[in-house]
Amino acid sequence: MSIIGEAALSAFFEVLFEKLTSSDVLKIFKQERLHTDLKKWKTMLLKIRAVLDDAEEKQMTSKLVKIWLDELGDLAYDAHDILDECATEALGRKVNAEAATSLQVSPSSVIFDANMRSKIEEADTRLQRIVTEMNGLGLIDNTGRRTRTTRSWVPTTSLVNEGHVYGRDEDKKAIVKLLLSLELGDAQLSVISILLYNDDVVSRYFDLKAWACVSDDFDIVRVTKVILQSLIASEIYDVNDLNLLQVKLREKLFGKKFLFILDDVWNEDYDSWTKLCSPFEFGAPGSKIIVTTQNYGVSSTMGTIPTYELKVLSNNACWRIFTQHALGATNFTMHPELEEIGRKILYRCKGSPLAAKDIPEEKSNILSILKLSYKYLPSHLRGCFADCLLFPKYYEFEEKELVLLWMVEGLVQETKTTKSMEEVDSEYFRDLLMRSFFQRSNSNESLFVMHDLINDIAQLAARGLCYRLEDTVGGNKQSEISTKVRHFSYIRFVFDEIKKFEVFPKDRHLRTFLPLPMEKRGYLTNYVLSCLLPQSRYLRVLSLSGYEIFELPNSISDLKHLRYLNLSNTSIRRLPESTSSLYNLQTLILKGCSHLTTLPKKFGNLGRLCISNLENVLDVENARKANLNGKKSLDSLVIKWEVDDLQDGTIVEDVLNMLKPHRTVKTLFIEGYAGVKFPMWLRDPFFPNMVELRVERCGKCVSLPTIGQLPFLKHLVITRMAKVQRLGPEFYGKGCLKSFQSLETLRFEDMQEWQDWIPCKVDYEEFSYLREFSISRCSKLQGKLPCHLPLLEKFSIHNCDQLVVSIPSLPMLHKFEIVGCKEVNISKFELYLPKSMVLYIPDLKSLMEDFMPGLAKVENLTIRDCKEGKLLPTLKRLEIKYCEKLLFVVDEEGEASSSHPSLLMNKENLCSNSYSYGSLLEHLEISDCPSLKCLWDLPTMLKHLEIHDCLELTSLSSRNQLPTALKRLVVRICPKLESAADKLHNNACLEHLEIWNCEKLKSLPEGLHKLYHLNSIDILGCSSLVSFPDGGALPTSLRELSISNCEKLEALPNLTYLEKLTIRECPSITSFPEEGYPTNLTSLSLSGMNICKQVLFEWGLLHRLMSLRDLWIDVDGGFPDWKLFPEEEDGKLMMMLPSSLTTLWICDFPNIVFLSLEGFQKLSAIEQLWIWFCPKLASLPDKCLPPSLLELDVIGCPILKKHCKKGKGQEWFKIAHIPRVQIDGRSVYELEEEEL
Repeated sequence: MSIIGEAALSAFFEVLFEKLTSSDVLKIFKQERLHTDLKKWKTMLLKIRAVLDDAEEKQMTSKLVKIWLDELGDLAYDAHDILDECATEALGRKVNAEAATSLQVSPSSVIFDANMRSKIEEADTRLQRIVTEMNGLGLIDNTGRRTRTTRSWVPTTSLVNEGHVYGRDEDKKAIVKLLLSLELGDAQLSVISILLYNDDVVSRYFDLKAWACVSDDFDIVRVTKVILQSLIASEIYDVNDLNLLQVKLREKLFGKKFLFILDDVWNEDYDSWTKLCSPFEFGAPGSKIIVTTQNYGVSSTMGTIPTYELKVLSNNACWRIFTQHALGATNFTMHPELEEIGRKILYRCKGSPLAAKDIPEEKSNILSILKLSYKYLPSHLRGCFADCLLFPKYYEFEEKELVLLWMVEGLVQETKTTKSMEEVDSEYFRDLLMRSFFQRSNSNESLFVMHDLINDIAQLAARGLCYRLEDTVGGNKQSEISTKVRHFSYIRFVFDEIKKFEVFPKDRHLRTFLPLPMEKRGYLTNYVLSCLLPQSRYLRVLSLSGYEIFELPNSISDLKHLRYLNLSNTSIRRLPESTSSLYNLQTLILKGCSHLTTLPKKFGNLGRLCISNLENVLDVENARKANLNGKKSLDSLVIKWEVDDLQDGTIVEDVLNMLKPHRTVKTLFIEGYAGVKFPMWLRDPFFPNMVELRVERCGKCVSLPTIGQLPFLKHLVITRMAKVQRLGPEFYGKGCLKSFQSLETLRFEDMQEWQDWIPCKVDYEEFSYLREFSISRCSKLQGKLPCHLPLLEKFSIHNCDQLVVSIPSLPMLHKFEIVGCKEVNISKFELYLPKSMVLYIPDLKSLMEDFMPGLAKVENLTIRDCKEGKLLPTLKRLEIKYCEKLLFVVDEEGEASSSHPSLLMNKENLCSNSYSYGSLLEHLEISDCPSLKCLWDLPTMLKHLEIHDCLELTSLSSRNQLPTALKRLVVRICPKLESAADKLHNNACLEHLEIWNCEKLKSLPEGLHKLYHLNSIDILGCSSLVSFPDGGALPTSLRELSISNCEKLEALPNLTYLEKLTIRECPSITSFPEEGYPTNLTSLSLSGMNICKQVLFEWGLLHRLMSLRDLWIDVDGGFPDWKLFPEEEDGKLMMMLPSSLTTLWICDFPNIVFLSLEGFQKLSAIEQLWIWFCPKLASLPDKCLPPSLLELDVIGCPILKKHCKKGKGQEWFKIAHIPRVQIDGRSVYELEEEEL
């Protein structure tokens, strides 16, 4: 175990003791001898647990103690496996209806008892040895006497060098607004509190100010004394009596408006907080208390408003902090050689100012601070946190994903309340979130991540028990998993071959096999299902999610301990009958199993079952027999019909009535329901635990269910309800009082007939916690939207043509989209708008006058289908789509021109006026603007220019020049474009040039060879292009060149320095550069008989390309004499394939019959082999294809297809190990026998 790992061991002991006293285990231990062993175990384990705290301290200085803890942890898991095996045996006997009197006489029970006796004796011997060693280590029983360890801390002060605070200007401004608002009370801040404390505006607002650093020692007397002393600085008040201190403080505060900042608070005790605040009540209205904390539990205890959560710092702000503390400077100008190293180091900070500040110091104390946070965790949370090591750094996970793992491990303590295990699990998760062990993902707020440094703490907490495959993979080298490892995870890639799983030892006690998705789809070697998993008998968690598998082996029944089985998004068609004997199974996830048609007949034998997404396996004719109301463990349910206008509405309504789930259900999804009304059971009193509700494609329902009073409903999605016209009181329920009090996400989509939304009479009582609000494609909606949305972060209106949108004051807003509405009204309050916006409003001109104050800092703007508008001077990114006539009017200085008020001008003015762009614009995308002919003068700071589908565009600039800062130029489907620019001599920054389907483009700009940052050129479908400029000279920096479908191109440019080369369908090319092949090629793609003949055979240099990884050859029906690939002549191969190849694609060889053994035998690194349209091909190489092969894709090879029949074809043994075998677009496992 690690320095803090035994804390997790202590938590696991609780699980072990619970198992020792379970009734199922006691039934198996009825025999006198075994029963005695059980009691002896309990006694010895109690003695061991009593000294764990002392062992925790001593292992830091004693290697023997550390070894002893390692052995103890291993034995604890083995003992738990034994006890669990007993409990499983008892449950199996019960399910199989074996009477209690027969437990000791059945043959199976006799064999089991004999095997178990042997295991218990071995474990007993180990346990006695550990107790003996414990006595020799001098460990002391500290039960009940352990003192709380306090951290060594440096108190904070109200002084800070404001010049060294970076990236928090916007946070400071937002919090000042909250602080000076009459509606608000407390807020949770960070170093910003120091800036606020010293802010002149804030100081003038308050009569008194005080600062107190609280830290983890919440000493009420000390904190009160510090506050009081701050207010009476002129005298020393050295009193330690709390009553006298608070009386004095009350006198000082009476009638005064004060600001107190309590920094670095950890204590969550409500009574202590109430006692501290007693004198504060005598201050004047408008007094404020700011509490800063890393523990959200503190803010929920102390706060009266929602906390203000600081986002991670931007990369730029982190870099400035790092530079300041590393060099004492603002940049690396004086030390340029260190900048690259600094960037790599800073990558680990991930927006943490503490890390950015602390990493440059020699004696980093970050981990010690984080270890302290871990030590303060209750024991039950330590064990849960240790499981987090299964998730790699940067991995985004759902709450439920982690909670299910905890439940499976039995890490959730039973409570005396009526709370379900899932509810307790969720509380555990929220506790860790509030203590900042998790943080919300920036990309998706429903997901969570662990900071790099927190992940390091998890590694310390669970080292030796959890194994992440990527932690030990170095190139192709992997270390074998220790037999002590219990939990195994790895990143699921597209192809997972046998080699990946060579790390497993023969003697293993794995509990968790968890591939983590990084790709949408994966292909798994058959070795895992047929060999690896059946031998992992102690598995509790098994996920095969996202793999292209079609069946489970019957040996799945050997995994008796299995609690969690995730088969979501697989191609599985049936579950084997043996699945019914998995008596411990709690969670079975079948989400997205669209091919699944059959469940086991004895499916009801499962002890506890949680099914997510019934979808196609739902039998509507036997809905009553499903007995969903009796399934108390059912957590998530999807009820789905395919739309059928001929459905009998009465029958459908009866079916849904029969499918009433138990009141414990949390997630409900109803799709395709053809009834006119929803059943009575879908009303708020019936589902107090509902968290998420989704109603979709219920085309005949005329009203929505009454759900406004569901106390814990967080996510609501209503889509494609074609008959709903009105949303009013029936939706809110109970007189509309305090409706949707927990709702965070609300989405309405495709409600074609929806016209009116009648909100609550009291706006402030609905949607008070809403964070995301979206309405899309509701073309008739005219009603009033909710207006009191204090926490709204994302606001989106799409294609609601009749809707007048009134935008209230939204202080938390950071994403705003209006794409198609009738009108927009701005609130009389100050408008808060994010830096990124999407606007699609026909009357944009009239709107801009109201928008301008709020738009002052917008940097990213997308405009679609707008007739008129103004360009903003602060814009850095602009996207314009579907605008018929357009001209930019903004002064070089960045201020909108009053004489030219419109951004979009009419067609007549388009070519007669020339105006400048905003000077800050860096990214410009224009698409589907059919009248645009010229972009005129492009902004000088422009770095990214992308133009699509502008059919009249003839030139990119009136001067035929491109901005000198330009890095990326992409032009697609501009058929009249004749020139991108005359010359590129001054465009040294250009990195990527891409021109597609510009039929009139005759030449590329001159000066390409001088662009020493140019990395890639991609030319496609330019039928008038004849040659490259400057005699074909290209810069030495160019690494990628792709030329396709350029019929008139006669010669290739210089290819010497290329790494990737594509030449496809260029029949006029008759010559090649004298310099010959680029010897550093890693990818080569050729199409056409002539080009293949010259490059592959006349040059004869293919085998010299020692770095070539990808080779694509399409001979377009050529080489009819070839019977073999590669063909031989006089006993020698006509083409030698490089041994470095990982991908080989051969296409359209009409007469080849075999693949050459000699040609393929050296391809030891080959991973992908694609063979297309070789109709006579009958055989693969005589010996098995290399084990490195991950994918075989065969199209248009009918003879080979027949020979690859699963289990029977003569070529099957050559391909059985390959994770993905596709034949004519379908998996070889999926093809029916008659198709082969």
